[in-house]
This record gives sequence, structure tokens and C-alpha cells, in this order.
Amino acid sequence: MVDVRELAERALAFKDKGLSEREIADELHLSIDTVKYLLEKGIEGTLPPTDIKIGWRSLGVYGNRIGLMSEILADIAIEELDKRDSDVDVVMGISINGVPFATIVSELLDSEFAVYKPPAERGKKGGAMSSNYASVEGKKVLVVDDVLSTGSTAEEAVKDIREAGGTPVLVVVIVNKSSLNEIGGVPLRGVIRARSMGGTILGGGPLHSFPYG
Repeated sequence: MVDVRELAERALAFKDKGLSEREIADELHLSIDTVKYLLEKGIEGTLPPTDIKIGWRSLGVYGNRIGLMSEILADIAIEELDKRDSDVDVVMGISINGVPFATIVSELLDSEFAVYKPPAERGKKGGAMSSNYASVEGKKVLVVDDVLSTGSTAEEAVKDIREAGGTPVLVVVIVNKSSLNEIGGVPLRGVIRARSMGGTILGGGPLHSFPYG
């Protein structure tokens, strides 16, 4: 079972290196609300918000494994797009962890490739789409990320795509930690859905918690 204090120490170490709460959430695969808790109270070891710690480092250490997971994401995207008789012009990866998967998915779908960087703080000004990659204006966009927690990052991406003149048609992720099936009216698909049924997944919770190995 994941120790809350250990996670808090990691979160604080990332903060000391200058990472924002959103960037720490990306590194630890936790929601921003959980990261805020870890930074403020986690060292005390009290019960955190209910959340699920996701780790996919076994995928990330080898490019061929990223490629294999990207094939699954692409296959799910094709299945969902076929249901809606739709296609995509651009595959957009949400920085930082969605980018390597989106790169390969764009190749598999023979589409352009774009990168989206969310705002450092939730609720602040919109994120940015890198000018080094494809524009989304006038194009149908597939959004790719690794883990969806509350859906706020994907929702910001969908909003910013529309503001940039694009049309988001689908969001695909490796793990969906929510009960959501759409983001801002855009269909959402995950390879895996992971949901807590009660207690805390992070450790130190009641006996009905589900341990994370």
C-alpha cells in the first residue's frame, strides 16, 4: 500500500525543484486536489482525499512499450470514431505525459500532431498550444493523455481547442479515474477505468480501502 508520507515527501521534493502543483500531479499521477493535500498536510500522515495512485513507469522506460500502448489507444480511437462516422485531422497530446503516446497515435492514424500545455494553475488563463507543431484551427482533433483524474485538464484542452477554431471529437486516455464518459460534450474513452469504492487508496485508511500494489 502506498504510504502517504512517502508521497508527501516526493511532492515536496518536486515543489522544491520549482514544479507547479499541476506538474507535480502529472509526475505522481494524482489529482491536483490530492497534491495540494500532500503539500499542506501529507507529512502529518492524516487521511488524504480518496484517490488512486497510478504508476505506469514500466511502460515509460522503453519506447517500444509506449508504442504498444499507443497502438491500443489508436485502436480504441478508431473504434469510437467509426461509431460516429467521424475522423480526425490532428492528434493532440497533453503535456507532458500524453505527448509520447500522441506522437505515435498520430503516425498510426496518419494525422497531424499537436502539443497542448495546460495552464500551470487550474482556473487561471488558458493553456498554450505549441507553435512548433500543428495548428488545430479548422480541424477535427483527437486529444490524448495518460491519466484522467477529475477531468479538469482535459476540459481545459477541449475549451482551448474550440477557442482556437478547432473541433474536439474524442478524448482517449490510458486510465480514467473518474466516472465521466464525456468531457465538455466530447466522448471520453479509457483503456482502463480505475475507481475507488470507498476509503482511501493512498494508505492509512479504513479496513475497506483497496491496497495499491
